[in-house]
Amino acid sequence: MLAVMLRELGGPDNLLLEEVPTPLPGPGEVRVRLIAAALNRRDAYTRVGLYPGIKLPAIPGSDGAGTVDMLGEGVTGFRPGDPVVINPALNWGPNPRFYGPNFSTLGIPINGTHAQFVTVPAANVAAKPDYLTWTEAAALPLAGLTAYRALFTRGQLRTGETVIVPGAGGGVATFVLQMAVAAGARVFVTSGHDAKLAKAAALGAAGGVNYHTPGWVKELKKISGGADLGVDSIGGNTFNDLILLANPGSRIVVFGATAGPIPELVMPRLFFKQLDVRGTTMGSLEDFRAMLAFATQHHIRPVLDRQYALDQISTAHRALESGVQFGKITLTIPG
Repeated sequence: MLAVMLRELGGPDNLLLEEVPTPLPGPGEVRVRLIAAALNRRDAYTRVGLYPGIKLPAIPGSDGAGTVDMLGEGVTGFRPGDPVVINPALNWGPNPRFYGPNFSTLGIPINGTHAQFVTVPAANVAAKPDYLTWTEAAALPLAGLTAYRALFTRGQLRTGETVIVPGAGGGVATFVLQMAVAAGARVFVTSGHDAKLAKAAALGAAGGVNYHTPGWVKELKKISGGADLGVDSIGGNTFNDLILLANPGSRIVVFGATAGPIPELVMPRLFFKQLDVRGTTMGSLEDFRAMLAFATQHHIRPVLDRQYALDQISTAHRALESGVQFGKITLTIPG
């Protein structure tokens, strides 16, 4: 089969399209013939070695959709040809509150979806929602799962609450916006690009501000009335901004830190406001099933920014790292 291989850590040009052996499913696994895949920020981070436990060579990619191609020993409930979407959260474990010691994410060091075929546990495939195209289905799993758990499992979002999402345009942030709007929340966003604010408004955002504008935090507090729930993937000074924007007794859910450590955290701002700060990452099997049900009920479609062929993987990574996209970057997998 054709697959993207990462043999050495480094830049996008280290991703090479190669002919490699087609994997066979083990007991309890299925082999999926991939039709489409997607990129996540995780793919860029693993490429340069920013995740623990990286073992090379390996095939990257966490997101994908396709058809069941072969069943491993003991697998029931699927037939060859079934259209499926892949849950990239492997071996979460029995505790819904926190993943267990065997948890991992598909795609380095476990061979992932940027290939013609992938093998995964049968528990990690689910029927593709009929209303989604193959590309949309491939763009949903990792970011959709992360957004759903951040909003509902950890964030405990309630109808009518106000949600503030910094960094409009990222894959997870876009799903957070869509899902929160579908749940009846008022959503406000930030971005450094006015065009992204306009796109967020078209998806249902009640308002937004450009964070390059002087006094933007006060302006956002004024138009939003403050946040009942802040959802942060950025960290750095953005986390301090979310504390200022938070209403007393509200929650901040954190799932990323692209801007690095938080400088000069003023603890009284947390405890005098009685704030809850909650971490989250990925999600359990129950979260994934609930996310698919919620997305199907509300016909949530992933926002697709641009699409590349598998042999354009280096170009796709450069686009991902540029930060100019609004929504997901996807890959078509050759037949």
